[in-house]
Amino acid sequence: MSPQTRLAHSRRRARGRWRVPKLDAAGESRAADLHRRQLRLAAAPLALLFAGILGLPLLFAAFPALDTIRLLGIPISWLALAVLPYPALTALAIWQLHRAEQTEDDTQ
Repeated sequence: MSPQTRLAHSRRRARGRWRVPKLDAAGESRAADLHRRQLRLAAAPLALLFAGILGLPLLFAAFPALDTIRLLGIPISWLALAVLPYPALTALAIWQLHRAEQTEDDTQ
C-alpha cells in the first residue's frame, strides 16, 4: 500500500462518520417544502433538455438536405451535433440554478 493511500485511510478513520444534522420540526418542514419546490422547478429544464437532445436527430431525419449544406467543409448537421448542445446545456444549467436559488431565497 502506498504512503498516500495509508494517509488517506488514516485521515478517514480519524474524522469519524459524517452524520446528517438533525432539524427541528419547523426546519424539517421547510426543507421538505423547498425540496418539493425545486423538484417541480426542475421539470421544465429537464423537458427542454430531452426535447433538444431528441429533437436534433429528428430534425436531421426530417430535413436530410442539412447534410449537404457545408460550413468550412463540415456538414451543418455535424456542427449542430458537436457544437450546439454545449451552450444550450450551459444556458439550461444557469437558468435552473438561478430559479433554484430564487426559490431558496423565497423560503427564508
